[in-house]
Amino acid sequence: MNLNVLYEDNHLLVVEKPRNMPIQEDASKDLDLLNEAKKYLIEKYNKPGDAFLGLVHRLDRPVGGVALFAKTSKAASRVSNEIRLHRFDRRYLAIVRGIPKKKNAQLTNYLLKDHNKNISSVVQPSTADAKKAVLDYKVLASDPKEDLSLLSIQLHTGRSHQIRVQLSHLGYAIYGDQKYGQAVNKVGEQIALWATELSVNHPTKKEPINITCLPPQEYPWNLFEY
Repeated sequence: MNLNVLYEDNHLLVVEKPRNMPIQEDASKDLDLLNEAKKYLIEKYNKPGDAFLGLVHRLDRPVGGVALFAKTSKAASRVSNEIRLHRFDRRYLAIVRGIPKKKNAQLTNYLLKDHNKNISSVVQPSTADAKKAVLDYKVLASDPKEDLSLLSIQLHTGRSHQIRVQLSHLGYAIYGDQKYGQAVNKVGEQIALWATELSVNHPTKKEPINITCLPPQEYPWNLFEY
């Protein structure tokens, strides 16, 4: 595959994750982004054998956008620490079914993951093993004719399928989400959720880097400007 490299130095590699590609190898044995990025490094730098590449965060398989890898163990450790200290900012764009009544809101829910079914659900805070999930959303634009809205989303926690579950629970399933929006989406529609921006303190320069990547210009993304 032709890897779209968004940023690279001696410590970090930031690329665009294609939609429907797992970020690391899974049971499907399909091409995964981690191994493809390693191949890129091996070929570019003529490396013998394997190349080190640390996976420090994840994106759901159907979701595309900015993905960051660490090229050294030191960088992986430092970026992981930034994530632990909530200094790893991610912004997403999502197109949802419907027009939210509140144009700006913070959503707080408790999520429980069923690992066998690979699905998360909103549960009561007292539920055993439930994890707190927090995000902010802002409605950027709406298209009443199509009954779709473009949202900017800022994550405060990184729970499994968090954005998809929380928005669906609110009553605004993401366009094309086959797992959490089956009642309103058709089979074959591509999920309109995109990791569009990532900010983190550089592991050695100690200064913030900000990487952006816009979604493809196709329906329903082309209904909106951003």
